[in-house]
Amino acid sequence: MTCHYDRQSEKDCPLLTRRELVRGGFGVAASLLLPERGFSLYLNSPVTSCNPAPSRMPFIHPQDKSAVVRGPITFENAARQSGVTFVLDNCASPHRLQPETAIAGVGIFDFNNDGLMDLFFVNGAHLPDMDKRDRRYWNRLYRNNGDGTFADVTEKAGIQGKYFGMGVAAADYDNDGWVDLFVTGVNGCQLFHNNGDGTFTDVTAKAGLAEAHWKWSTSAGWFDYDNDGLLDLFVTNYVEWSAATEPACLIGSAVTYCSPDVFKGEPDMLFHNNGDGTFTDVSEKSGIGKHIGKGMGVSFADFNGDGYTDIFVSNDTYRNFLFRNNGNGTFDEVGVEMGVAYNQFGKSIAGMGADFRDVDNDGRPDIFVVGMAGDTFPLFRNTGKDFEDITGESGVATATARLTGWGAGIADFDNDGWKDLFVSCAAILDNSEQVIQLPSKLPNIVLRNIGHSRFVNVSAQAGSSFGVPGAHRGAAMGDLNNDGRMDVVVTNQHALPEIWMNRTVNSNHWLLVKLVGTRSNRDGLGARLKVTLADNNALYNHATTSTGYGASSDPRVHFGLGRFDSADKLEIWWPSGIHQTLTNVKGDQILVVHESVK
Repeated sequence: MTCHYDRQSEKDCPLLTRRELVRGGFGVAASLLLPERGFSLYLNSPVTSCNPAPSRMPFIHPQDKSAVVRGPITFENAARQSGVTFVLDNCASPHRLQPETAIAGVGIFDFNNDGLMDLFFVNGAHLPDMDKRDRRYWNRLYRNNGDGTFADVTEKAGIQGKYFGMGVAAADYDNDGWVDLFVTGVNGCQLFHNNGDGTFTDVTAKAGLAEAHWKWSTSAGWFDYDNDGLLDLFVTNYVEWSAATEPACLIGSAVTYCSPDVFKGEPDMLFHNNGDGTFTDVSEKSGIGKHIGKGMGVSFADFNGDGYTDIFVSNDTYRNFLFRNNGNGTFDEVGVEMGVAYNQFGKSIAGMGADFRDVDNDGRPDIFVVGMAGDTFPLFRNTGKDFEDITGESGVATATARLTGWGAGIADFDNDGWKDLFVSCAAILDNSEQVIQLPSKLPNIVLRNIGHSRFVNVSAQAGSSFGVPGAHRGAAMGDLNNDGRMDVVVTNQHALPEIWMNRTVNSNHWLLVKLVGTRSNRDGLGARLKVTLADNNALYNHATTSTGYGASSDPRVHFGLGRFDSADKLEIWWPSGIHQTLTNVKGDQILVVHESVK
């Protein structure tokens, strides 16, 4: 098929571009961060819990950095020898319809329970009719063969999809022991039930989700907001959009993708798991549906230690949302109050992907958000009372000021006990060379955590192919070969994905924890984990798969142990409220922990 569309006449449409998003102080502040060259920014109720409260988690440095064996964080792009032949196709055309630039996400999950992480790639469709029947537009599922290669099992699995895809969320929503998939899209969403025999069934209608009046949905995530042992579904929605009414937007005489300001925003959606294979839309009842945004990324964590999982949503050119879980089925949006709504300049950013994890080992999850050039990718430190923007002092601003990011991830890539930052980067405009004289393809970046809330850009030392630019979009984190080193998979428009195998060489140790819930949801999502080392220092992480932009990451909980080959103690606070402790836990293993019945 040829992608084509007769767009509305340009003379009848507003000439709005992302240039109009840059105003006043924002432009001045951003220019201060970009000294090396001329730079134009054209894109435009109290609840008791068994969980540890932030006040009981003092800030502790896990170990002296001098005691950790250092070496460069190194990646190798193994895509070409992996057997993965997927090419992300957005049906790009000279008309530049808005969905083209936005796709797509990627998922890392174990669909066949063989202990190896498999890959799922979301794909587009023919525009403007959203026809996905051509094989070039199929979503793709690849089985991990365990030898560094993957096999395409899409057709057998029956998971090709039927919408212009955006993102994916993987989890076992019915607690049957098999991981299911929810796929978001511009013109519809699908829920695929894993049958346990290598096939999936589209149960969207059976689950009551076909009646959801889907908007343009970008990302989604699974979490148990009411701690009833069943995973609920959160979906971020973007803007009101139609191919028939989208205007033509210009920079000079060149057609570009429009600014989000051209479109009206949409509320996000929350679906309660009824436990019988169906879901109920509780968006309005919960308070989620009262807030209009332009949602891109979603991530989950219990930021205030009350035992209930909270939600962070990054919005495009609109303030970020932080939905505080009240523990009674309702949420309050507290982004402004808690200091995460705007960047360090007090401005909304072109929010893309986000991750919500503890980066300074104080037991409180922090927030990392990526955006457009000049946004400086905000890093918000959880103080226990609110969040403090440490983007500048952490070194993140300097490293990211000239970049546009899509996927975001927080993971310990060198197993030194400090979680690092990864960003998949590319411009929003595919013709930015022509219109703003800046590259449209950008290299990914990795920022090493050197402790004390400081990060250093080590991308130049991250491997010979790491600096190759691309039209990168979603990024998922996971250990693809079970060697204890966290790998990254990045989607790349009109090209093979990048499968970044972590080749970092040092003598640091690690622990990967696979949770199996009994009273809690089977995946253990929402569980909080604490590792205590021999020197009495502590590491923290929690179970979640919702990371970055349209992505679903490895559900296993990873810890870098540094020089210690074991943990004195592993504590787990399950969503059910059960506090479970294991002692003398050997490192360098994948540990399966079943939730205690006590």
